[in-house]
Amino acid sequence: MFHSYHQIFQNKKITLFRSHNPSFKDGEQKRDFIYVKDILKVSYWLLTQLPPNGIYNLGTGNANTFLNLAYSLFHAMNIAPNIEFIDTPIDIRDKYQYFTEANMQKLRAAGYHESFYSLQEGIKDYVKNYLSTNQYF
Repeated sequence: MFHSYHQIFQNKKITLFRSHNPSFKDGEQKRDFIYVKDILKVSYWLLTQLPPNGIYNLGTGNANTFLNLAYSLFHAMNIAPNIEFIDTPIDIRDKYQYFTEANMQKLRAAGYHESFYSLQEGIKDYVKNYLSTNQYF
């Protein structure tokens, strides 16, 4: 978000990777974006509640497209969307993941039931309270 914000701020546009997978349109690659405030909430819960040891996935459990991320960022900055697609670099193209989403069942079963920021809520908070004020923490 930090780099995308500055890219939009300076150039009034954002670049996203073009899809090289016929199952996905440009910008419809998906990630389970999670806000750092949610990571801290879960980390604190793990520290204080001491659930069984193990590896816990951490995400929202809901994948979003890069297009949704870009549109949300433009909206939070009050700038008309301007998205340019560029080729995914050859050296990572065959390894590129088109969909990632955390399975949150183990963390939920351990007792964590708090909600997570939506993509739009997290971006709005980060832009309004940190990036646009140059207060990064």
